[in-house]
Amino acid sequence: MLTLVEEAHMTTQAGHRPRVVIIGSGFGGLFAARALKRDAVDVTLVAKTTHHLFQPLLYQVATGIMSMGEIAPATREVLSRQDNVEVVLGDVTDIDLEKRVVTANTLGEVHTHDYDHLIVAAGANQSWFGRDEFAEYAPGMKSIDDALELRGRIFGAFELAEQAAAEGRLEDVKRFTTFVVVGAGPTGVEMAGQLVELSKRTLKHDFRHIDPTDSRVILLDAAPALLGSFDEKLQDKTRQALEKLGVEVRLGAKVVNVDGRGLETEDSEGNRTRIEALTKVWAAGVAASPLAKQLADQVGVTVDRAGRIPAQPDLTLPGRPEVHVVGDMVTLDGLSGVAQVAIQGARHSAKEIRRRINGEPTGAPFRYKDKGSMATISRFRAIAEVGSLKLTGFVAWLMWLAVHLVYIIGFKSRITTLLHWFVSFIGRGRSERAVTEQQTFARLAMQQMERPVDLRKVSERPPASVD
Repeated sequence: MLTLVEEAHMTTQAGHRPRVVIIGSGFGGLFAARALKRDAVDVTLVAKTTHHLFQPLLYQVATGIMSMGEIAPATREVLSRQDNVEVVLGDVTDIDLEKRVVTANTLGEVHTHDYDHLIVAAGANQSWFGRDEFAEYAPGMKSIDDALELRGRIFGAFELAEQAAAEGRLEDVKRFTTFVVVGAGPTGVEMAGQLVELSKRTLKHDFRHIDPTDSRVILLDAAPALLGSFDEKLQDKTRQALEKLGVEVRLGAKVVNVDGRGLETEDSEGNRTRIEALTKVWAAGVAASPLAKQLADQVGVTVDRAGRIPAQPDLTLPGRPEVHVVGDMVTLDGLSGVAQVAIQGARHSAKEIRRRINGEPTGAPFRYKDKGSMATISRFRAIAEVGSLKLTGFVAWLMWLAVHLVYIIGFKSRITTLLHWFVSFIGRGRSERAVTEQQTFARLAMQQMERPVDLRKVSERPPASVD
């Protein structure tokens, strides 16, 4: 076992600067890279997307308020002025802790990256609680692709309803204009609120055969209360506000079946209820990246039910002080998978790496500073819980706007976001209503292919002839 000083000089003797590999371009990965900006290290950030996603605002992309570019700036652009960072597109498939090698795949091309220090911030995916078949009819909301698919399904449902009404198929109209959101956490609450705003304000005068204001929005959760991590009084006020908007809140309702025409719920007594609805949004449950299980197997620990890996108090792995894990894929002290946990964890890990390279003592435990929780209900109404301070209504909504603007990356994105919010919240318009069949059905088509896209085969296809 090398001492801290011996390891600190090891890379210099080998002829290169310390190599730090970061997996993931979310809050954890991006802020870890930024935190190492002034250090004499070579950082390689490997991510399976080309962008940094501001996930808390995905529902606004899905409901036509914002464009995807405003919440998903290119990672290369964000880090373009940081000379010690190289950005690599690739889906990490293997981490060899013994050899200190990360293997990634980019559309069929396999590449490896050696490291001296590793930060794994691979995040989490949507979870359907073991019923992955539900995803075909109830897509989640964890990626840009998800948001664009949902936008297509939501706006497409109104188009189908208009056609059905013109043909006199009134039962179909009811099914097409019923929207079900599964999961009453912040994402589900915000999505339900915006679906009501969309149907009652934005689309109110746009159709000739249907009245969009007659649409139903149903919010489901198996838990006995919505917004489970918030104060009980805020939970009650949120439910009252949602029901005043017209959202049907059904708690203690577990989804047991989902199909193309609707879904079925079951209450605590085993009674089942059928809801006919074309559009279902799954906002319940997350599962950590499969890399968490891979790492756990190598260090001899067990992941939890959500697939998260237990970390040491300093966010390293047992016996692997050079490996740090941050964000949604980690379980430590009951911390939730919110952006601030990932950001603060990334900065802590960067600091520990800096100390290790300098031969200084490491192992300082990660101390999370809770900056509070917020959720928006509708325009001009939100809830905020910051320590003992609990706010609702317009003041909380202004706080929500300010906090989200701060964490949107880039001055240009902040300005355009403000403009979109002004148009949508002060007026009734939404500038991002364009949808395509490709956005709506590409995910299902790719799944039916049952194989990944191989860039080499695509590039080898002969060009189409032009007669």
